[in-house]
Amino acid sequence: MKAAVCASFKAPLRITDVTLASPRRGEVEVTLAACAICHSDLHFIEGVWGGALPAVYGHEAAGYVTGLGDGVDAYRLGQRVLVTLIRACGACQCCSAGRPVNCENPGDAETPLSLADGTPVVQGMKTAAFAEKVVVDASQLAPLPDDMPLDVACLLACGVITGVGAVFNTAAMPPGAAAVVIGAGGVGLNAVQGARIAGARRIIAMDVAPEKLDAAREFGATDGVLASAGDAGARVLALTDGRGADFVFVTVGAVAAYEQALGLTARGGAIIMAGMTGNDDFMRLNPMMVAYQEQRLIGSKMGGAVLRRDIPRLIDLYRQGRLKLDELISKRYRLEQINEAIADTAKGGTRRNVILFDAFEGGI
Repeated sequence: MKAAVCASFKAPLRITDVTLASPRRGEVEVTLAACAICHSDLHFIEGVWGGALPAVYGHEAAGYVTGLGDGVDAYRLGQRVLVTLIRACGACQCCSAGRPVNCENPGDAETPLSLADGTPVVQGMKTAAFAEKVVVDASQLAPLPDDMPLDVACLLACGVITGVGAVFNTAAMPPGAAAVVIGAGGVGLNAVQGARIAGARRIIAMDVAPEKLDAAREFGATDGVLASAGDAGARVLALTDGRGADFVFVTVGAVAAYEQALGLTARGGAIIMAGMTGNDDFMRLNPMMVAYQEQRLIGSKMGGAVLRRDIPRLIDLYRQGRLKLDELISKRYRLEQINEAIADTAKGGTRRNVILFDAFEGGI
């Protein structure tokens, strides 16, 4: 098969032939139709989160089942599926409590990828979807309906469930709450529309780019505040009757955003921490004030998603016209254009760029 291999953290990706092993017990082979580019892929490519080389990344994908390992009876050949990085054993305490994103035994199976000379290739984020085919654990999949375009469906694998899930699952935000979303990129826009669907009375989007605030309004934000403005905090307080927000969703991996969030949160409110910073980044806070105001700092990984529960309801919301997915796609590229697609994503102005493969049913 062909795969985009990260030759080094700073060098461009290169297209090369990589051997893919047959699915083992509990695994499924998927021939991909589409894969979106997430900033997490860029973090690994740039070395922000470490990692080993050679490696294939990519983890927001959709395609067709083309191989089944022993013991897999939940899927059939030819079935359309979503491919995610959420690998779960289904039996540990976290899985049993409905938190598979924190599975204690996700398994570090031997990579199914290798170069022609036998050199192992890292399966980035347990997925390696910048490739024509993947072999993943069956727990990483979710069924997709036949009438849903796969370039749109692949967005559900990470950015959408991370943003919407932060609202639905992590915050369990009730109707009538006031929300601030810091960062109006791919995850932030989904947090905005998650808050809209949940019935927030006010949704304040914050970003350093004015054009992103305009985009946030398209997805349901009632207000936009330039995060870099000197009066940003005062404007948020004015928009929330002087209280601050009941929930502040930080969707960017920036320490400054987290530190700013502390001053935007109401007494008894919560900061939902969805943006992933670098390994060596730390924030400053005053523990006394957090305790005194009974504020909460809550981590949110992949929006606390449970694939079999959340993907069907997100698909229903999309079909009803309540969840915007088509509008999240900025551009579509072929695999051989992946360097261009990643460079465009790195500039920060895109929502989601999507790589299309030969199996994509509609072409470009």
